[in-house]
Amino acid sequence: MKTIIEPFRIKSVEPIRMTTRQQRLTALQAAGHNVFMLHSQDVIIDLLTDSGTSAMSAEQWGAMMRGDEAYAGSPSYFRFRDRVRDIFGFEQVIPTHQGRAAERILFSTVCRPGHVVPSNTHFDTTRANIEATGARAIDLPCPEGLVPGEPHPFKGNMDEARLAALIDEVGAERIPLCMLTVTNNTGGGQPVSMANIRGVSKICRDHGIPLYVDACRFAENAYLIKLREDGFQNTAVIDIAREMFSYADGCTMSAKKDGLANIGGFLATNDARLAEQERDLLILTEGFPTYGGLAGRDLEAIAVGLDEVLHEDYLAYRLASVRYLGEHLSELGVPIMQPPGGHAVYVDAAAFLPHVPPLELPGQSFVAELFIEGGIRAVEVGTVMFGQRDATSGQEHPAAMELVRLALPRRVYTQSHVDYIVEVVAAVWQRRTSIGGFRFAYQAAALRHFTARFEPLYALGVA
Repeated sequence: MKTIIEPFRIKSVEPIRMTTRQQRLTALQAAGHNVFMLHSQDVIIDLLTDSGTSAMSAEQWGAMMRGDEAYAGSPSYFRFRDRVRDIFGFEQVIPTHQGRAAERILFSTVCRPGHVVPSNTHFDTTRANIEATGARAIDLPCPEGLVPGEPHPFKGNMDEARLAALIDEVGAERIPLCMLTVTNNTGGGQPVSMANIRGVSKICRDHGIPLYVDACRFAENAYLIKLREDGFQNTAVIDIAREMFSYADGCTMSAKKDGLANIGGFLATNDARLAEQERDLLILTEGFPTYGGLAGRDLEAIAVGLDEVLHEDYLAYRLASVRYLGEHLSELGVPIMQPPGGHAVYVDAAAFLPHVPPLELPGQSFVAELFIEGGIRAVEVGTVMFGQRDATSGQEHPAAMELVRLALPRRVYTQSHVDYIVEVVAAVWQRRTSIGGFRFAYQAAALRHFTARFEPLYALGVA
């Protein structure tokens, strides 16, 4: 059949509050023109993130009922641990309340001032947690990943030549670990090939550098390898995933993505000595090592979610939904990161609004207009999130790309919702020449996009 249907039935529904254009404009102004500061009931379609926004299955809800809330040694932990070991292959499994907690524990343990941590592209919390230790986070995306409109099957890859050159430049002793994010969220939700994982692993092992995988969207990456990389078309997705992690020394994961859960994450490694240090820090800030800041019921939900996310009928539907949105936007002429990745469509805001300079934040303008037009909340992944501000001069430096991410929550929206998204983007596209820029009215020193406030440099929402 040509139509790929949702491989589930809807058993419970949540109402959406419909709003008027004026109500949305008023809400956005009250939020300082930052969609992170909106009340969620003012949002019609929420594409801000795919993190923690999944709809859980009947099996997950059932598993939660057997969650054991014992402070130590809960059977819920052991079911969770065994599932992580089965897929990821690491002996030491440390639960955390979400992915950034795993990052903080890892980097606080191994990073020091003067250290350098390379990645295909660090996401916001990863970079912030590295830099909080005094280390420096360095992005080494492949060249194809910086050209949004040109298709390439694995634009999430790390530039292996640049990694080798960086090691020669700074010395392996200054690199406590190398990170590889699958899929590459900052780089447009693009996958990393198995060949690239192998290549990066070999470079790291030749120099005695541990390789860690940010595994948030590991199942989507594995399925994209199956679809796009020669030699994997007849390989089960779980076996692709196991091979991916066989080349690594550890991983961090936010289970709020491909764990299909609303909260939770973990840190995993085969290094027992390092894991002992990490557990000591976990106890200090997260909780006992068999719950790590999570309720037993959350551990149960993640254990089931890690199984369900590898079901290939689910993955076929998941990627078809993203592809459907991307192809329909492309047909309108809307510039997007090509090809669509696993969890989101990324609109190229620089090409969408070429008359708005990067330092006038074209991505933020598109995000604001999308909400005013149709109540859709997206997120800027450009200069607001990844630009650099000189602490001494205050001079702003734009990000490498000006993207806006339309992240689809898992198992939440139907095709009619996606068709509505296309119609709203089309309406903004038709009046794009009337859209101007923004400036910062307030920004925090770190992770500024979460709490910043903005002032428009044009008349908002003029239809």
